Amino acid sequence: MTWHAQLDIDYRFEQQRSVARHTHQGPLRVLQSLYPEGDAVCHNVLVHPPGGLVGGDTLDITVTASGAAHGLITTPGATRFYRSAGEAAVQRTHITLNEQARLEWLPLEGIAYNQCLAENHLTLSLAPQAECIGWDVTALGLPRANLPFQQGSFLQHLEVPGLWLERGRVDAADTRLMNGPLGLAGHRCMASLFFVTGTPLERGRRETGLELARQIIDAHGLRHTAGATCPNGQVMLVRVLSPLVEPAMQLLSQIWVSWRAHFWQLPAVRPRIWAT
Repeated sequence: MTWHAQLDIDYRFEQQRSVARHTHQGPLRVLQSLYPEGDAVCHNVLVHPPGGLVGGDTLDITVTASGAAHGLITTPGATRFYRSAGEAAVQRTHITLNEQARLEWLPLEGIAYNQCLAENHLTLSLAPQAECIGWDVTALGLPRANLPFQQGSFLQHLEVPGLWLERGRVDAADTRLMNGPLGLAGHRCMASLFFVTGTPLERGRRETGLELARQIIDAHGLRHTAGATCPNGQVMLVRVLSPLVEPAMQLLSQIWVSWRAHFWQLPAVRPRIWAT
């Protein structure tokens, strides 16, 4: 049996509080809204009760935010793309931020299991003055469990229409890609952290953000396989290759803390679910 699940989350700023309303179809929903840092920021945990996707499953997630709303979305665990008998397992996320809205898209990693046929699509559209911090972390197989990614493929699509597009397919049988020095070089985790704005960043704000990220990278054990750049005036990006998920997530978390303080003058309040 395959699942087609859909979740729509709408953030609004009402009576000096960020409020999330949501509807769902199928096994995909959010837990109650939490306010660990006050009414201005609404934290939500996205839950997929089946625990993973098999061939033919589709998850569609739509997030909108308006006014001065600020939402933070995470997950309680990894998104798992299991072995497929022939159909692709697909997750599609569309984020639309209006006016001066802010969103933090911070799901835990996606895991591509051996013999999976998986697609992960993330599209962001931002109005002027809207801003988003988010990340995307993908693990290819489970090296510590001796379950390598030897067959199958994983399609990754990250896009801000008209500004930024990264799209690529990782084929487990492509040894040059998986192990070559111009490919993944044997690493089995690839990760990206991004700061996206609806209005071009002022030069000082942009340069300080890059410098903060580069200082953290230079002091980290992944400094030789990580880098920070601005492909254009509205996208700031950190890319990381790592043998395992944990070091990559640690690095991205450190930069997230720094960027949150720099861009938004907010201390980093880690979602409670991360501590469980």
